[in-house]
Formats: sequence, C-alpha cells, structure tokens
Amino acid sequence: MFIDTHCHLYDEYYSDMDMVIQNAVKNNVKRVIVNGCDMKSNKEVLELIKKYDIVYGALGFYPTELDGISDEELKWLDDNLDNSKIVAVGEIGLDYHYDETDREKQQYFFRKQLEIAKKHNLPVIVHSRDSIQDTYNILKDSSVKGVLHCYSGSLEMAREFIKIGYFLGVGGIITFKNAKNIINVINNIELEYILLETDSPYLAPEPYRGRTNEPAYIPIIASKIAALKGVSISEVERITTGTARGIFDFLK
Repeated sequence: MFIDTHCHLYDEYYSDMDMVIQNAVKNNVKRVIVNGCDMKSNKEVLELIKKYDIVYGALGFYPTELDGISDEELKWLDDNLDNSKIVAVGEIGLDYHYDETDREKQQYFFRKQLEIAKKHNLPVIVHSRDSIQDTYNILKDSSVKGVLHCYSGSLEMAREFIKIGYFLGVGGIITFKNAKNIINVINNIELEYILLETDSPYLAPEPYRGRTNEPAYIPIIASKIAALKGVSISEVERITTGTARGIFDFLK
C-alpha cells in the first residue's frame, strides 16, 4: 500500500472525484492526506474525509492565503482538529517568493499554527519557498515535528531538518529533467526520511507533466526513487508507508 501524504483534491480541480479516488485505489494508493489552505478548502477537507474511507485530512492556513485571517479563524482551526481523521496541521509555513510578501505576518501565523498543533499533539505539513532559513529557525524553536512538503532546499539543510525531527516530502518534480537538486538530496539521505506525495493537482510526474496530477501517480514517484536508491519499488513502498504511519495517526 502506498500513501499520498500531500494533495489538494478540491472540487475546482476535479470534475469526477469518485473516479480520482477509484484510480488511486487501483494503483495501490490506499491512504491520501488532503491539505487545506484557507477556510473554503479546509471545509472541503472535512467533507472529503467523511465521504471517502481512504481520505484523511490536514487543516491549516497557507502563507499566501492570510488575507482576512484573524484569531477567529485560528479558533476555528483549534476547534476542528479533534476529528479522528484529521492527522496533521497543514499546509502551513512561509513563502517569500513574491516581493509584496508580509514576512512578519506569515511568521506570526506560522508560529500560531505550530502552537495549535502542539496543543493537539499533531504533526505539521510545512510549505517553504524562498524562505528555508527562517522556516528552519522557527521549527527549531518549536517542539512540533512533521514534514517539509515538496522539499526544495539543499542537502545540508535537509540534514539539519532531519536532526530536528522532520521528514522530506518528495513528489513529481523528481522525475523532471532539471531536478538535480532534489535528486542529490535523495541520493544522500536515508530512505527512512522520505515521504511520497503528489501535491495534486500540481506537479504531475513525467510522462504526465503539464496535466492534472492525482494520487494514482504515486507509484511513478516511488519507481524513480527506487531507481535512484538502487532498491525495489516494493522496498520504497514498505519503507515510506511505514514512515508515514509513524508520523500520522491513520485509523485502522
């Protein structure tokens, strides 16, 4: 069994969600974590986890979706984390890609959500773009553990994140021709620190690059990692699934 530890299965991206779920199961992807980003998508996550047995959820506020977010929304987050199928706080973090970014605001809400995750004893799923050092500094000061989603930092930083209890989410980018950085990371860290993810509907792996991504493509990512590590795909499946089960409290 494979686990897609990070995707965004929202209605705006998929016309037939039943088919998306069926395709996942047919490809041995039998656990999927759908991440929220704002109030609308967080509420969709709560509906999806009720409808589909294989779907679990993470609730959180994405760093570039903080307009209008206040303590009231943080209270809503706090109030909705006791659901047994909510397995993490996410997608949260920092994103300095845009010039107009309010870095102080992002850091404030990142820290607040880390505090909420700690209160509920939940791991976090962290987004970090052009902000790797600040992300590390904030996480290092927190006792919360979790996953660096779609890891894009250096090998040296990967090792530092691992030291403070974080794992690396790896998706379709690893199949791209220009993916030298993440390939270097994968080649030089233990498989036990890697989690599989699609980030659907984004970043579909080759040969589907440019199309809508979906959890069914997880075995393609696993196959690429297996080739890089010189192990069987079943070994990647066994280890990454075991790691995900160790981080996230999936129902039986």
